[in-house]
Amino acid sequence: MKKIEHVGIAVSDLNQAIDVYEKLLNTDCYKTEHVESEQVKTAFFKSGENKIELLEATSPDSPIAKFLAKKGEGVHHIAFEVDDILAEMERLHNEGFVLLSESPKKGADNKMVCFLHPKNTNGVLIELCQEIKWL
Repeated sequence: MKKIEHVGIAVSDLNQAIDVYEKLLNTDCYKTEHVESEQVKTAFFKSGENKIELLEATSPDSPIAKFLAKKGEGVHHIAFEVDDILAEMERLHNEGFVLLSESPKKGADNKMVCFLHPKNTNGVLIELCQEIKWL
């Protein structure tokens, strides 16, 4: 794993949260995106080398909606950048970690992603992400 790519924060109202984080970080949201596969709307911020992703559910049965119902707003996941997501998924599976999907999915911000079950990571949802390279 190369670095922390971003921290994901679950929010109830994306527009209200964008306003809060623009003031907090003293920077504009640089991208919003709808990710059908995860049933979320996202907003991204950069602060130096660090990124924050805000996530709002677009369906009442989405993972973010379930998270919000159980835990409320707050830190949802930590994403790590990897060079080869397939190799990293295989390595982690062989180490005994539970992957939440058998293959990577298209995620937000031009990334392929896979999540690790938090029961194996001390209660923290971990996302692996690899930049999609265009030929």
